[in-house]
Amino acid sequence: MVPAKLIREIAMPHVKTADSTSKPIRVLFVCTGNICRSPTAEGVFRRLVAEAGLEGVIEVDSAGTHDYHVGEAPDSRTIAAARARGVALDHLRGRQATPADFRTFDLVVAMDRGHRRILYGMRPTDARGELALFLDFAPDVPMADVPDPYFGGPEGFEQVLDMIESGARGLLDHIRKTML
Repeated sequence: MVPAKLIREIAMPHVKTADSTSKPIRVLFVCTGNICRSPTAEGVFRRLVAEAGLEGVIEVDSAGTHDYHVGEAPDSRTIAAARARGVALDHLRGRQATPADFRTFDLVVAMDRGHRRILYGMRPTDARGELALFLDFAPDVPMADVPDPYFGGPEGFEQVLDMIESGARGLLDHIRKTML
C-alpha cells in the first residue's frame, strides 16, 4: 500500500506537505467587525484547505478593521447559515486587525474596497504581507465587494456564502499556482 503522503507528492509535486520544513503560508481575511464576512471566509477556506490535504501548509485567520466585536463569537445568523453548509464557526472569536498582521500573514484579504483602504492605511512600509480584495479571486462573481449581510435577512447570509465559496476556491487555486 502506498502512503497517502507519497500519493499526494506524486499527484501534486508542487504542493508542500504538512510535515514540510517550509514555513506555512498564512492568510488573513478582514471585514468590519469580524462577525459575518471574514469569519465565514475563514471557515470556508479552512474547510477547503483541509479537503485539499494542506493543513499545516496553509494557515487561516480572520479579523475586523474595527474593534466592535473583539472577543465575541460570529453573528448567530452567520453561524447558522455556515453550519447548514457544513462549516463550523461557533469556536471563532472576533479580533481587530493590526499593522503587525502584515508582518505575520503572507496574504491579507479584504472583503470589500473600504476594508482594503483602511488596511492599506495601516500597512507598515516593511510589510511582507500582500493586500488583496477577496472577490478578485472569484471571476464568476460580477461584484467587487462582498456585501455586509448584518442588517438584512437570511437571504443576505446565503448570498454571502455563495460569494465566499466561489472566492475561496479561486484563492486556493491562486495559492497553489503562485505560492506553493
